[in-house]
Amino acid sequence: MGQRAFEAEGLHVAIIMDGNGRWATARGRPRSAGHRAGSRAARRIVEAAPGLGVRHLTLYAFSGDNWRRPAREVAALMRLFAAYLRAETRTCVERGVRLTVLGRRDRLPLPLLHAIRAAEEATSSGSVLDLRLAVDYSARDAIALAAARGGVASPDRRAFARALATRLHAREPVPDVDVLIRSGGERRLSDFLLWECAYAELVFTDRLWPDFEPADLEAALAEFGRRERRFGGLGERREVVA
Repeated sequence: MGQRAFEAEGLHVAIIMDGNGRWATARGRPRSAGHRAGSRAARRIVEAAPGLGVRHLTLYAFSGDNWRRPAREVAALMRLFAAYLRAETRTCVERGVRLTVLGRRDRLPLPLLHAIRAAEEATSSGSVLDLRLAVDYSARDAIALAAARGGVASPDRRAFARALATRLHAREPVPDVDVLIRSGGERRLSDFLLWECAYAELVFTDRLWPDFEPADLEAALAEFGRRERRFGGLGERREVVA
């Protein structure tokens, strides 16, 4: 299915889901408990997003630098990602959610690769929400690979965006990010969607990701709606579809 399925007016929201470990530590629980709670928060946001005018939702699940974490935690995360995909595929199909996993795949364990392929195939006809999960993702690495191997003969932005999508295993380029949200209180991009966030509005919240609710997404989109986007010109205020 091509881009036409998502041409209806709607936002591209990207979220850095931060704070799982701190949430668990504050409760005297292992970090894996925080990651499981974070997966439930992701489910809530995916369910709520279309009703808030979101048509593209990109969630940062695991960065290329996260391999530096303890091997036991990384292994638990990989199992959680595979379990999440298997558990959510049917719901995604029922809700018209098309799921794509962005990032490198050569370092992912085989059970997770199987889960990714099955989920992407089963949800390929979804047209309500374009859900993208970034796993083993690095924006700088993706840009470097697209520049080196994309075969772009001229500095054309659209051609480069297509090359970048190919490097990320995306089906096709999607609109640039409208608003990027980061939970957990940090104020940085952490190598996430650097090309696509060229003119994104940034919204930071202190709420840890496992506690993130649809009301928090709605508040972030309301803040986005109050901002004036100029794109280098005089700009005009954009209303949020809710």
